[in-house]
Amino acid sequence: MRFTVPQFIEHEAKIVGPLTFKQFIYFGIAGSICFILYFSVPFSVFFLSCIVLGMTALVLAFLKIGGRGVPTILSNFLRFSLTPKMYIWKKSEKPITVFEKEIKKDIDEAEEGLPLKIVKGSRLKKLSTEIETKTNQ
Repeated sequence: MRFTVPQFIEHEAKIVGPLTFKQFIYFGIAGSICFILYFSVPFSVFFLSCIVLGMTALVLAFLKIGGRGVPTILSNFLRFSLTPKMYIWKKSEKPITVFEKEIKKDIDEAEEGLPLKIVKGSRLKKLSTEIETKTNQ
């Protein structure tokens, strides 16, 4: 018997009520920090910091930008900012100098019945870029 395998499933299991495990962790960390602040700082500082922490937990848990969660976006941003980058120097193209004798020789061969092939693009430039950007992995 053949069974169809579902693809592109983006569903996380609800562990704690209507929240996934990650969402519960974000709210749990924010709640525990607010609990500690309640006993250690004045009420006005506690109240303001709880509002900020609660909004941060809401953004981390529920906001999606372009189909990706905020924690994924932040981790990609940090990874991009902290990893070294490879800058590639593009060589300037110099025209190829051809001597008159070689041109006459090619023209003579073409007249003998061997047509010259004119190639529009060369793979040499693409190959040189690939070689220059190759990293040891």
